[in-house]
Amino acid sequence: MTSMEAMENFWSDTDQATKIQKEKSILQDSLDNFFSLQELYDDWVTLIEFAEEGDEASASESFLVYEKLVEQYKKTEKRLLLSGELDPNNAIVSINAGAGGTESYDWAEMLYRMIVRWAESKKFKVSQIDYQAGDGAGIKSSTLFIEGNFAYGFLKSETGVHRLVRISPFDSAARRHTSFASIFVSPEIDDSIEINVEDKDIRIDVFRSGGAGGQSVNTTDSAVRITHMPTGIVVTCQNERSQVQNKAQAFKVLRSRLYDYEMEKKKKESQKVEDSKSEIGWGAQIRSYVLHPYKMVKDHRTGHEIGNPDKVLDGDLDPFMEAYLRWKVN
Repeated sequence: MTSMEAMENFWSDTDQATKIQKEKSILQDSLDNFFSLQELYDDWVTLIEFAEEGDEASASESFLVYEKLVEQYKKTEKRLLLSGELDPNNAIVSINAGAGGTESYDWAEMLYRMIVRWAESKKFKVSQIDYQAGDGAGIKSSTLFIEGNFAYGFLKSETGVHRLVRISPFDSAARRHTSFASIFVSPEIDDSIEINVEDKDIRIDVFRSGGAGGQSVNTTDSAVRITHMPTGIVVTCQNERSQVQNKAQAFKVLRSRLYDYEMEKKKKESQKVEDSKSEIGWGAQIRSYVLHPYKMVKDHRTGHEIGNPDKVLDGDLDPFMEAYLRWKVN
């Protein structure tokens, strides 16, 4: 077989080709990190040798190279923390408002924006699978598909209940309110991991997709809801134009959720773990965002806190993600 024929055969199976290309990208990124670290270290050692011989310019430059070396080392160290089998995978992110009506709907939309802004800062691709608008403001729930190297590895830190304390923009008396919303993150599962979903265990409902109104409203029953009755897991997809496409997307989400469900069951058999699907309310939060009477974001698992909630809500989640990864290995 010629190289040209091999390439044609390679691209004839687009799903397999995409998977291999992603693996190549991850390996290349790891190699680039290592070679960059090695190059900076070699440069620093050389500059130190010149500095010891009395070269003042080399001495000054060595400090600059050392700072870059430390930065690259931290970047490489962070990648080593992403050692889970599915950490390199794409992520499926579900956001749900807690009790509290408009306040919680608005808070859920703020978390939606935070996740999207973080993903965009990493040049990840964000696709909307499902979106349920709130009554009057915000969202009741939304599901996002985020494509990028180690998307799941990073975003798994966001699974849990998020608490907001602020002066409500919806309260004419300007009183302080506490709102809750949850984020649940699962890895995209490809065909290399077998997840059996039997027909007898699922119920498929179709309904008319919602929308913003006008021409964007779908006038056919294209939206799909799949209920996995043994586990009670429910997934919805209404963002695609056809029922077939929505059904395919919904099954992709269901398989990922079932995988995560089974992994959680295995963890609970060996050790007591935090229940990531606990009630969305008091005592269950993983992180608090306080906008009044002071400003602070604090993660209750790791103890990491930042005094600039606006920056965090604008997508700067890396410090919390890194603190979570370190906390998990301790």
